[in-house]
Amino acid sequence: MTGGARGIGRAIAKKLAASGADVAVNYYNSHEEAETLCAELRALGRRAVAIQGSVGVPDSVDEMFETLRSHFDRLDIVVSNAASGVLKPVMEMSLKHWRWCVETNAFAVNLLAQHAVPMMKDGGRIIAMSSLGAQRAMPGYGFIGASKAALEALVRALAQELGPRGIRVNTVSAGVVDTDALAYFPNREQLLENFARRSPAGPVLTPDDVAGAVFLLCLPEAAMINGHTLVVDGGFCISG
Repeated sequence: MTGGARGIGRAIAKKLAASGADVAVNYYNSHEEAETLCAELRALGRRAVAIQGSVGVPDSVDEMFETLRSHFDRLDIVVSNAASGVLKPVMEMSLKHWRWCVETNAFAVNLLAQHAVPMMKDGGRIIAMSSLGAQRAMPGYGFIGASKAALEALVRALAQELGPRGIRVNTVSAGVVDTDALAYFPNREQLLENFARRSPAGPVLTPDDVAGAVFLLCLPEAAMINGHTLVVDGGFCISG
């Protein structure tokens, strides 16, 4: 579980642990939050370990999986949730910004798959977290949106390559969720207001709602869902 210490990642980790999974929680800066989460998961009777690392950096991912293998001898589920980027108009962006967005948000899922697949002894699930910006133009979100679109394309390619090995690769694309990450958006209040007005299923989308969608894709009943992007937005995108 990458980016698992806070927000949506934290909700996913708790949902999977409550359903019987042992969890490795990757984090970058949020050490205390990650350790607190692991303590909560252990209180549920699950094994849990916090692992620091940057998912877009190959050497760091090598170290993450070296630590992971010292605690677990197999993997069944990988959730690629860590994300980063720059919130600026594309006309103000540089190559450095592009690499930052793409390497952290898209290339990471490929790195994780390369390391995880040898540990998936009886098949498994790889689930990447995208956003509505992969398909829709959003102010200041251009490079991040492009990286999420690349992520979804990579998921389709991985699904095709890994499907014969019993590994299903899918994406969950969430609508506007009021997490710590949303606080960095200068138009946060406008985003929340617009979502509340246009979502026919209800005005608020929570991290638990998104975690539930990830959980669904992990169930045996989802064995024939592969290369799919599951949108969790309460119907926001269908409302004009």
